[in-house]
Amino acid sequence: MESMLNKLKSTVTKVTADVTSAVMGNPVTREFEVGRHIASGGPGMCWRIYNGSKKSTKQEVAVFVFDKKMIDKHQKFDKDQIIDSLKKGVQQLTRLRHPRLLTVQHPLEESRDCLAFCTEPVFASLSNVLGQWDNLPSPIPTDIKEYKLYDVETKYGLLQISEGLSFLHSGVKMVHGNLCPENIILNKSGSWKIMGFDFCISSINPSDAELKYTCKEWEPNLPPLCLPNPEYLAPEYILSVSCDNASDMYSLGVIMHAVFNEGKPVIQVNKHDIFKSFSRQLDQLSNINPAMLKKLPEDVREHVKMLLSITPTVRPDADQMTKIPFFDDVGAVTLQYFDSLFQRDNLQKSQFYKGLPKVLPKLPKRVVVYRILPALTSEFVNPDMVPFVLPNVLLIAEECTKDEYVRLIMPDLTPVFKQQEPVQILLIFLQKMDLLLTKTPPDEIKNSVLPMVYRALEAPSIQIQELCLNIIPTFANLIEYPSMKNALIPRIKSACLQTTSLAVRVNSLVCLGKILEYLDKWYVIDEILPFLQQIPSREPAVLMGILGIYKCTFTHKKLGIPKENLASKTLPHLVSLSIDHNLNLNQFNAFMVVIREMLSRMEAEHKTKLEQLHVMQEQQRSMVITNQGNQSEENKRTPSPGNQIDDMFGSTGVNGKENGSSALASQPNRMSLTLEEKQRLAKEQEQAAKLRNQQPLNPQSVKPATSTTQAKDLTSSLLNNMTSLNSLSLANTPRPPPVQGSTFPSSTPMAGSMAPQVSNGFNSTMGFQAGAMSMRPPPPGPGPGLYGGMATTTSTPNFTALSQNQGPPGQTNRAPDMSALDNLFSGNRPRVSLNQMGPKPAPGAATPWLNQYGSTQTNQTAPLNMGGVPSGFGMQANPFFNPQNFSQPAPTPGANPGGVKQSASVNNDLKDLFG
Repeated sequence: MESMLNKLKSTVTKVTADVTSAVMGNPVTREFEVGRHIASGGPGMCWRIYNGSKKSTKQEVAVFVFDKKMIDKHQKFDKDQIIDSLKKGVQQLTRLRHPRLLTVQHPLEESRDCLAFCTEPVFASLSNVLGQWDNLPSPIPTDIKEYKLYDVETKYGLLQISEGLSFLHSGVKMVHGNLCPENIILNKSGSWKIMGFDFCISSINPSDAELKYTCKEWEPNLPPLCLPNPEYLAPEYILSVSCDNASDMYSLGVIMHAVFNEGKPVIQVNKHDIFKSFSRQLDQLSNINPAMLKKLPEDVREHVKMLLSITPTVRPDADQMTKIPFFDDVGAVTLQYFDSLFQRDNLQKSQFYKGLPKVLPKLPKRVVVYRILPALTSEFVNPDMVPFVLPNVLLIAEECTKDEYVRLIMPDLTPVFKQQEPVQILLIFLQKMDLLLTKTPPDEIKNSVLPMVYRALEAPSIQIQELCLNIIPTFANLIEYPSMKNALIPRIKSACLQTTSLAVRVNSLVCLGKILEYLDKWYVIDEILPFLQQIPSREPAVLMGILGIYKCTFTHKKLGIPKENLASKTLPHLVSLSIDHNLNLNQFNAFMVVIREMLSRMEAEHKTKLEQLHVMQEQQRSMVITNQGNQSEENKRTPSPGNQIDDMFGSTGVNGKENGSSALASQPNRMSLTLEEKQRLAKEQEQAAKLRNQQPLNPQSVKPATSTTQAKDLTSSLLNNMTSLNSLSLANTPRPPPVQGSTFPSSTPMAGSMAPQVSNGFNSTMGFQAGAMSMRPPPPGPGPGLYGGMATTTSTPNFTALSQNQGPPGQTNRAPDMSALDNLFSGNRPRVSLNQMGPKPAPGAATPWLNQYGSTQTNQTAPLNMGGVPSGFGMQANPFFNPQNFSQPAPTPGANPGGVKQSASVNNDLKDLFG
């Protein structure tokens, strides 16, 4: 890498040094910047050609430099002759002005080291193009090395040389004397120009009809730079020391032969013995072999053969050569016409430019870009010609690359973007808008192209507005979104609202409908759809345009209209438009089809939303129930009211197992307890320990008394005893799941002797505050019930089952006498005596109490009313009911100290209670 950089550095340094050494001190460098070495030309290829520019105007030029070091080997006399010859040629060229002659921009300047002068920009000499690369930079420039002449370039180039000779012979009365490829220069646009007037000969009688020229004798001892190129000289110049206009025509014939034969002339001349060479080949020229001309085009062979004739009078003159059919090529004629445009009026120019688009595709791109395009862009200064020139320039732009467009076309096109007159300019640009947006750089689009489109939308001409609206959708994908959103759409909306033309209004709606896909959804909903309601006219075409925009927005996959907008804005607007009296049947049907589609989708979307909300609510509800079920599973460790009754009266589950054991088996494992739970558990364990240490209670016999007194005494006793039930803690007893249908119907109240202090199984503060529990409905009739306004319970605490009554120790088991409580029930209702409700001696037998009060299944879960509370223990039964009391977690199995069995604690206490 470093070696390559060093090599490049040395090359650049060498070239710079060469230029500096060659031109340093020359007055040309005061006004012109000298660039790189690009070509060579002139007599003996002695002139090095550099590109350059004028310092003041930056105008591009070519700098011709002759380095005097080239002739250091010659003697001073020869040096002086060479310098004089070169000076003469440049000075003569500077005096002559013609399109076919190389134009001199700055005259010859001499310094101690070089000669230099400036001309129009140059590409190369014809010799360089034909393969002669003497005095060229190393390596050979790629553009010269790979340059190939097209047929149209060759034809028109030879035609230009013929025209140049015609000017010299007829206008200046001069013979060039050294016409050869070295002295033919191709300028930057490709035109062939004549230079090298070092050996030109002027007529000694320019006013006479027959011109006479004085010719110098050939001096072989002179340096080659002091002699013309013998291979292109006419034979008479050497053999008879004579010349005239025909001598230049011979040189033209040799040039034509060389152009079609890779730069080889007709005769190979030995410069050391030139006289013998010409004499030996004189016969060959008199009878030219057709094989010598086989590479020439057939329609020019005869003319070249005539030009190479040894008889000067046979050779065609320059004017005759310009008229031969060989030059009647459409490309050559087109290029010739461009070179003479300055002589034509606007009408002739316009007719030519109208037919030019048919010719341009037939011409090579290089010819079009470098020869025709500069001539076209030069017409932009004439506004009347711009509408005729612009289509051709844009046609050429289509064939150019983006780089060529930016470099060659856009600088001349930018001022035209701002021209508003004539209006055809704007129309032409609009028709080629896709080309402009594709190849123009983004900055230039914002600064030049889009402002032109905005002017077209705001133009007073309805035709321009219509065309602009029709064309915008074709290049909408090339416009940046911010420009479209902030500049283009507002102008389209303004044109639609402010115009008085129905066509413009309809085209505005159609344009908006076509560019909807390039907009985002919310911009359309917020800006486009509300705009539709502002349109004042109600012509059918306008209404159908509005419907089309609604339909496109509604059906487009990327856009769409939300159901809220459909319901509140879109459908009301469409329905009101659909009944306009200007609409015909088909248009009305089109409205209704769209309205039905919108209604159907709105219904489907909203229905789907509601269904999804319903499903989500159900899922949420099921999750709540599941969580509550898990909580109830934890609460199973504390007996529910329904199961307490079953346990008290010895009910069995569906599997024949006692509820205590079933609940014990179904206890979930607790992973960890909070501090509050542990404190609560410690209190419950303390209460359970106190309960175990309590002395057993012996049943007391109740003496029958009068019904009124006994009822009053028993009621008071029962109320007092039932109030004291709250002090007995059954919190350590696991609670089985509530039993379906375990709600007690109103029946006989419990005896006062069954009222020791027993907990309700949840906590010590939540007990029954009533004095008794009604197990049957109150007797009918007016007035308060038996217990004077006490709340009737629908569910009772679940005491453990009493399978049998145990008396005091040492006594045989017998059923307790409960007949004393029968007097508590009124006589006008059927009743069951308490003796009948007592347990039978046979263990495990069903009791009348259980038969009377329904199902004994205990491991089914009672329906839940609110917050996971069993329905049998509702808010109606206990006005002090507090739901958070049910959230107390059940104690962890094995957490009871003293080994008290949770499922049998209440059973043992009641056995002790009833003895």
